[in-house]
Amino acid sequence: MPPGTDPVLRADGLTVERGGRTVLSDLSVSIPPGERALVRGDSGAGKTTLFEVLGLLLPPTDGSLSVRDVDAAALSERERARLRRETVGIVFQEFRLVEDLTAWENAALPGEHDGTVDRAWLETLFDRLDVADRRDRYPATLSGGEKQRVAIARALVNRPAVVLADEPTGQLDAETAEAVLEVLFELQAATDAALVVVSHDRRLADRFERRYRLVDGGLERE
Repeated sequence: MPPGTDPVLRADGLTVERGGRTVLSDLSVSIPPGERALVRGDSGAGKTTLFEVLGLLLPPTDGSLSVRDVDAAALSERERARLRRETVGIVFQEFRLVEDLTAWENAALPGEHDGTVDRAWLETLFDRLDVADRRDRYPATLSGGEKQRVAIARALVNRPAVVLADEPTGQLDAETAEAVLEVLFELQAATDAALVVVSHDRRLADRFERRYRLVDGGLERE
């Protein structure tokens, strides 16, 4: 991390216990603004749990997690949800689009909670993600690549400090995966957000300057 650059995402001593099993153990990581980090790990290593904790979807059993110097682990569920909407963009592996909302309505959802949708920025996202002509379509009529692009627009609509993506290329063919990854990198660079991708996709390894492997509940630098 360059001198004087404060991390936008910092985890210290994170521990998560589930069903009597320790999934994450004393895990620490620090991500500065604008960085791209890849987290890999074997099946069952705890990648999904780590994704949920870093995305403020699951509170840790112990340890601290701060986003923009706000200790999320100390917040109530309601306060954590607000911090998530304001500072974290999430791209889920299964897209998680609302079936009875249009592509545009799905992407606007994070800002609709407090009436802060920047429609000009959302127009820009749809244009750059090449789904402007799909804005009034429903998820059932979209291809996998189009759904992923709408999910990326939703993640970026509030200009988050951190973008977390869980297996963003896992359900896409090689050509579509490359195109989606390129536009994700482009938009991440334009907003200076930190990008953390959790994936087992070997095609991604060379695209990230910082790579980690999840082993025995902790992160090892590759």
